[in-house]
Amino acid sequence: MTPSNWRPSRIGTQGTEELSIHNYEELAALHAIARILAHPQELRDQLEQALREMSARLGMERGMISLMDRETGEVWLDVAHGVNIKGLDVSYRPGEGITGKVAQTGRPMACANLGQEAHFLDRTGARRFLNRAELTFLCVPIVYDAHVVGVLSADKVTRQVENLDRELALLSSVAELLAKAVHSRALEEENRRLRKIVGRSRAPSTDIIGNSRAMQEVFGLVAQVADSNTTVLIHGETGTGKELVARAIHKNSPRLKGPLIQVNCAAIPDTLIESELFGHERGAFTGALHQRRGRFEEANGGTIFLDEVGELAAAAQSKLLRVLQERQFQPLGSSRMIRVDVRVITATNRNLEQDLAMGRFRPDLFYRLNVFPIYLPPLRDRGGDIILLADHFVLKYAKEMAKPVKKISPAVSDILLAYNWPGNVRELENCIERAVLIATGDTIDLVHLPPSLQSRTRSGELKEQGKLNTAVEAQERALILGALKETGGNQTKAAKLLGTTKRIVQYRIQKLGIDARQFREKKPAPPDNSPKE
Repeated sequence: MTPSNWRPSRIGTQGTEELSIHNYEELAALHAIARILAHPQELRDQLEQALREMSARLGMERGMISLMDRETGEVWLDVAHGVNIKGLDVSYRPGEGITGKVAQTGRPMACANLGQEAHFLDRTGARRFLNRAELTFLCVPIVYDAHVVGVLSADKVTRQVENLDRELALLSSVAELLAKAVHSRALEEENRRLRKIVGRSRAPSTDIIGNSRAMQEVFGLVAQVADSNTTVLIHGETGTGKELVARAIHKNSPRLKGPLIQVNCAAIPDTLIESELFGHERGAFTGALHQRRGRFEEANGGTIFLDEVGELAAAAQSKLLRVLQERQFQPLGSSRMIRVDVRVITATNRNLEQDLAMGRFRPDLFYRLNVFPIYLPPLRDRGGDIILLADHFVLKYAKEMAKPVKKISPAVSDILLAYNWPGNVRELENCIERAVLIATGDTIDLVHLPPSLQSRTRSGELKEQGKLNTAVEAQERALILGALKETGGNQTKAAKLLGTTKRIVQYRIQKLGIDARQFREKKPAPPDNSPKE
């Protein structure tokens, strides 16, 4: 029986309006979702269960719900089914990608063939190893009180889609049911995401790009420490952007108007490091023809950033420790003491704890420097930031080189996401700079990537993923064959046994090339009543 409050849904398409009446299966799915929402429980759990029903009953896979930021118009991915978003922090600016366009315009969009859709970003990487040409993408706004509060999206196998307008109308009906829960969820998350210092969404510097959870934590730490004079030690692999974080701390501190002096300790010979840091008098050593101010004296009233501090020699470590303790020092060859007001930020790509154990680094200096540690994550742990950074570098170098390049192809996105990036952000930037340089059109394609990147990716990570897909398919085939055998080829009973729907079982049987007829029980032959000899 159909509840009285269920009505046919209408959806505008290219200026026309088409009436779409839901069939029995669709009404049953909407009824199941309504029951989930009526049951008191955590909002996130309700939304996840609703996406699970969309997958099981409607064949709408990889369902995702994104929430709207009321102040900026951005949307960020909050709940998903069939997509691993743990550790990811995916967001879209107004008009960015299909999700951003739907959020901005409040109008639904559909892509009949994802393989041919340039605006589809796939920042979660969920379709990285799928045949996008076989998928249709559906995306609709979630509207509450005449305002867009979020976006609902899902994939569907293209051959199961008979009418795009009808599918959008169905997804819009689901969005109508979810609207109040999504609105409440957005309000629930607002303080945690935007108002809490640790985890604030905006970077402390326009030079730092990142929406991943790991980078949000870094931004929060920068915000906490910037206002103080606390000594900071930035840990991170080469190429992760330690100097950008140091600059952001200085720019967000009361010392903003003072100098920021940067010193690469690894680039200065041991014999000159003391003179470089603390200065020298004329004649202090051979070649010292003039008096010279050291970097600490130049940084007075501001910040000094000592990069690769783990490379300092023992003598320089000892003098640096004394400066940190007393805030004064003697230039080489001088008897005068110079007092300075300097904020010290250091960075290293070494494991200083290991260096302590091996006697390479002074413990007392380490504890002086490591008052407020900040750990920068490697690029391979930053999820969706890879494509975000790639897009940023494309625009940057296209502008510098006056070239028409505007985007990267989906195939390139796949490779960038699959690669391990041992050189981190610096390696990615170099890769994109080269690609923009040799690209002739408006899109970066596979041929524009370094050959080493292509070969490593194809023979490494993608090959392993192919093995995984094969293993998963083999396991799925075994489960379906076992269920069909147990139920005598009855697909309805097999679906119930597997905890899914008949429609999905039929699709997987066809996809895997299984002949279900071989399991049907043969009817016994009629008895032979002819006379026996």
